[in-house]
Amino acid sequence: MLNARSAREIAERLHEAERNRRQIRQLSYSYPDLAIDDAYAIQRQWVAIKLGEGRTIRGHKIGLTSRAMQRSSQINEPDTGALLDDMFFPDAGPIPIERFIVPRVEIEVAFVLGGPLAGGSCTLSDVLAATEYVVPALEIIDARIEQVDEQTKSTRRVTDTIADNAANAGVVLGGRAIRPMDVDLRGIPGVLYRNSEVEETGVSVAVLNHPANGIAWLADRLARYGSALTAGEVVLSGSFTRPVAVTAGDTIHAEFGPLGTVSCQFR
Repeated sequence: MLNARSAREIAERLHEAERNRRQIRQLSYSYPDLAIDDAYAIQRQWVAIKLGEGRTIRGHKIGLTSRAMQRSSQINEPDTGALLDDMFFPDAGPIPIERFIVPRVEIEVAFVLGGPLAGGSCTLSDVLAATEYVVPALEIIDARIEQVDEQTKSTRRVTDTIADNAANAGVVLGGRAIRPMDVDLRGIPGVLYRNSEVEETGVSVAVLNHPANGIAWLADRLARYGSALTAGEVVLSGSFTRPVAVTAGDTIHAEFGPLGTVSCQFR
């Protein structure tokens, strides 16, 4: 197990990498035995640094929600990271590209909770009952850790990604606020455009057979640490398309059928 001091030192390196927009070497190179729990310990220290600077937690993101991605990452469950207040950008608004290192965009269904959601044995029905509404979302992912090591050519491991706040960097919420029981959440279509060209398409059933299953998983994972989801929190349930790379000047637009649309511009 990684000790608290080492976890804090690594978190500070990640924080500095984000601030300087300069990636660091894979943690799995220096710490080949880094475990999942160690990676989450680093992530919690990173969040603590952000809270110490005045940031607040507004929710959570869930990643690795497809079996294919889990198998490729040699993990049998999703991963999660924190959504901080300064990660939220307005629908159809400009986003400063200098905030990121290697930004990419994914489309997701966001759940906004109207009540608390405790874990332990959380079910899909529990999630739907606690959800006030769902909206379409764009998640901006980034990497403060190198994806491919220049010397060894090895790729980043899941522990690297988890320590790096599960690659989360930004969120755009849009569309129509719809109650979860008023729409088939398994059948939400998604079309992601970059500069008016279709880049990715998908259907929300690809997210753990139902996007709410990821929220239930998250509630149970938080319960292990004596925590729970609270009213007002935003939870990104997981992407149902591959990520699309963006650069300055790109306009991203996504259509979600009955949930409406969401967009942003990178400048």
